[in-house]
Amino acid sequence: MAAASETERLLSRGPGYGATEAPVAEVEEEEELRRRLKYFFMSPCDKYRARGRRPVKLGLQLAKILLVTVQLILFGLSNQMVVTFKEENTVTFKHLFLKDYVDGAGDSYAVYTQRDLYDHVFYTVEKYLAIPNETIGRYAYVRGESGGNQSALMLCQQYYRKGRIDPANDTFNIDPKIVTDCLGVDPEDTHPLPPELDRSYKNFTLKFHKLINVTIQFKLKAINIQTIINNEIPDCYTFTITITFDNKAHSGRVKIRLDNRADIKECKDPSIFGRGDNSFRLFFDVVVILVCSLSFILCARSIIRGLLLQHEFSRFFRRRYGQSVCLSDRMEFLNGWYILLVISDVLTVLGTIMKIGIESKNFAGYDVCSILLGTSTLLVWVGVIRYLTFFQKYNILIVTLRVALPNVIRFCCCVAVIYLGYCFCGWIVLGPYHVKFRSLSMVSECLFSLINGDDMFVTFAEMQQNSYLVWLFSQIYLYTFISLFIYMVLSLFIALITGSYETIKHQCEGETPVSQLHAYIAECKDSPKSGKYRRGSASSCSVFCCCERAPLQDNTMLVN
Repeated sequence: MAAASETERLLSRGPGYGATEAPVAEVEEEEELRRRLKYFFMSPCDKYRARGRRPVKLGLQLAKILLVTVQLILFGLSNQMVVTFKEENTVTFKHLFLKDYVDGAGDSYAVYTQRDLYDHVFYTVEKYLAIPNETIGRYAYVRGESGGNQSALMLCQQYYRKGRIDPANDTFNIDPKIVTDCLGVDPEDTHPLPPELDRSYKNFTLKFHKLINVTIQFKLKAINIQTIINNEIPDCYTFTITITFDNKAHSGRVKIRLDNRADIKECKDPSIFGRGDNSFRLFFDVVVILVCSLSFILCARSIIRGLLLQHEFSRFFRRRYGQSVCLSDRMEFLNGWYILLVISDVLTVLGTIMKIGIESKNFAGYDVCSILLGTSTLLVWVGVIRYLTFFQKYNILIVTLRVALPNVIRFCCCVAVIYLGYCFCGWIVLGPYHVKFRSLSMVSECLFSLINGDDMFVTFAEMQQNSYLVWLFSQIYLYTFISLFIYMVLSLFIALITGSYETIKHQCEGETPVSQLHAYIAECKDSPKSGKYRRGSASSCSVFCCCERAPLQDNTMLVN
């Protein structure tokens, strides 16, 4: 009756709970269930001592970390070349086609007179026509589609259909319907131009009194041969360059910007002497897919077995003691680390398939592939923390985060309301006068930097004093925000985590509170080396499926 009284002390919720004597078969079934539950929550090393089964998933995860990291580094080098090639070509195009362009001009690059606008437009067209004779890089024109009226270069202006503005009399007459007028320009070609396009771009007349913008759009082809350094087949690029002269503000200042969109496709008949063999990369990617697929199967199997064991334990507990297992104890069977690894495996497989398509030149989504592979690598490395939780000194960090997380989320929800209020207020009041408050995203970035103590003096100093009232408001706004969030909100945020850490630390030093589930498991006194966990484990079974067993041994294969 000593064991029964101990069970009653740990598990009972009312008087007399568990006091009746159970049949021998039911007691053996309960001991077997306790033993299986204890095995379920063992570390991989204890499971090896208990049943002699090697920690396959642990070794697989370590191998996967190595493979995924190497794969990410190889893809990162290739992706860096792609991004660098596009960025350097964008800078080249700005210096080629924008008159008197200086690096770092940004929003300050603009024209202010009609003559300057004409000069810049004609300069761009002339430089485009002189590409074969002037550029250092090897570029090729992209002609208009055969049978269509699209030329290699399109010079367009957009303007209001009807517009008359008379500031002297404070009158205007505007028809907001937008009209687009385009002129096609082609390099020297043996084919005659269509009659409507056979005219000089010098005769293109801009309607300044109702002009919205002028755009020049054309395409150029190039080949990125630097990829042969990484033993890859070079990519063929088609750059779509759009130069915009923006006059929609009608402020007398026409801003100029150049946008460059790169489309990557497979080159025709590539020929590289002694290089370009991607068989090793393909083999490596296939190995990564196989390892991640195996990891997905094992982790998914462990999740399913955990849910089945949870269902069996809940059913037995309700039948044996007439009580249901609480939600927190049921959630103990759902291993969040396995879910994390399953997600990382799915992302890795998808990213690797896309990588294979990119390297075979059938797909060009470098950004999507990098997001998938980068996120999966992050989750794989985070998943290593699971194995550190089996050591008490390392586990205290994870337990602290888990205990503090609910309070931190509630605290952040309350703080987010105040933060959003400051964002909207700063955007609407300070936006016209401060470059860091021009958009909601910029306001949020600026305020978040202020919380961390960055750019405080610059934020104060860049405030324009065109309006004394707005300047005074900005001082009150910034001082109250910094005082509130740094001295109060940030301190309380740190205090929440520190308080949780101190609580966990005291619990580790003293008597740790035990949940109903773990108190029930504690009744099993069998050590991993006792040999009782090897019962029924001699039957052969594949690691990918469960085996048929007698009713008592149906669940003896547990999660590694």
